[in-house]
Amino acid sequence: MVVFLANRANLQHKRLHDRIQHRLSGEFENVRRRRAEPREAGPYRVVADVNPRQFLEDDEYPVTTARVEIGFQLQTGAPHEHYWFNWIEPERSLLVGWHQDDTHDDLGPVHLQVNDGATPVEHQRARFVDSHPLDVVEQRGNSLRDLVFAVEWEQGRPVGLDPVSQ
Repeated sequence: MVVFLANRANLQHKRLHDRIQHRLSGEFENVRRRRAEPREAGPYRVVADVNPRQFLEDDEYPVTTARVEIGFQLQTGAPHEHYWFNWIEPERSLLVGWHQDDTHDDLGPVHLQVNDGATPVEHQRARFVDSHPLDVVEQRGNSLRDLVFAVEWEQGRPVGLDPVSQ
């Protein structure tokens, strides 16, 4: 169990994303920090390449390349940080992940989202983790396999999620 005692109020964007990059380097390939695109909230994303068959421990998984993208936006005006923790499979146009932001207030502060390409196909309420961002990365990372396997497919397209308690 990892315990983070850092003061969240003193977090700096670049330093936090560098620490996330360092944390992911032991588990994923080609981990890098990049500047966020103009359409993305927050200043940075940490991107890591993944071999899904190896990561998911499933030799029959239908694709061999994926990536994980994580970004935090600090000082949001909300009582908590905003973040995006996504699993992306470009070959199948899948994005699935946790989003703690100011969208979908009806679902609470955090929701799960499934996209088919750029089109959202489902949103579900997710468990709010009121913790240091590095602990959030740890907890979401530990649940990532279950989330990927919860994606429902029809005719080769992502259509939603099995009900999950994330």
